[in-house]
Amino acid sequence: MHPALSVIIFTTATGAGYGLLIWSGLLSAFSATPAERVVALVTLGTALLLVTLGLLSSTLHLGRPERAWRALSQWRTSWLSREGLAAIATYVPATLLGLAWIVSPDPGLAAVLLGVLTACCAVVTIYCTAMIYASLKTVHQWRNQYVVPNYFALGLYCGALLFAALLHLLGHGQPLVDIVAAAAGLVALGGKLAYWRFIATTSHVSTPESATGLGGIGKVRLFEAPHTEENYLMREMGFTIARKHADKLRKLVLLALFGAPILLMLISLLLGGVAAAVVALIAVLSAGAGILVERWLFFAEAKHTVMLYYGARAA
Repeated sequence: MHPALSVIIFTTATGAGYGLLIWSGLLSAFSATPAERVVALVTLGTALLLVTLGLLSSTLHLGRPERAWRALSQWRTSWLSREGLAAIATYVPATLLGLAWIVSPDPGLAAVLLGVLTACCAVVTIYCTAMIYASLKTVHQWRNQYVVPNYFALGLYCGALLFAALLHLLGHGQPLVDIVAAAAGLVALGGKLAYWRFIATTSHVSTPESATGLGGIGKVRLFEAPHTEENYLMREMGFTIARKHADKLRKLVLLALFGAPILLMLISLLLGGVAAAVVALIAVLSAGAGILVERWLFFAEAKHTVMLYYGARAA
């Protein structure tokens, strides 16, 4: 599938934003770290900024962005529509939680209720976003048991890295948060390796023979292209990446998204003050570069079954 930049930014920014929103909501609800007003407001504000930038970026992928609101009407059948509604709904408790912290340095029960509700809404939104892809039966690399868990794992991991870095920058660094971020990275790494193993060893059940209905005659191959130049389907759904290039990019993901940030989080446990903040910030920047490559690969390695009609042997 063609890895459109707008969709890559959308899935990257919203994933990290909702992940951070979950941690921020839990912070407000259960005070796992010193829940001071500045900490709560900065983490909430950063999360909502990332979410907003991601959602705005997603509209650039539409032919008529001004009509994006119409997608919300198809919530009965469309995961895209459900994701849009869930994203809008998440702003309500998150904004009220921010207002509660502005009004009072100790919102009490309001922080607990709104924090839990914010985290729950963020979870629902991440699920809907993942299901946009996991619901597509025509794309084997998305229609499997790994996509939804990986979306959650990567969102929580990136959110935890951001959460740890913000705490260090605000002078409230917590060893427990650094450990959680590193542990979340290991979980996300395991999920990503399992996903890569799955798509490397399996393929869609459809074949050129089953797609054309000519399997009873013998092997089917493309005799001649039905047109003289590339069409929309071939541009959007026929994108291919060489195996050697995919391997190099996967190694980059392993290093930038997982290896370096996890190691840096562990190093921050030995440091303090400005040094720990700098290390945590480098971890975030490294993960940011890594997640962009990971998202690009997620789309580039996906194969649509329509390409079976254009000469592909498997999807």
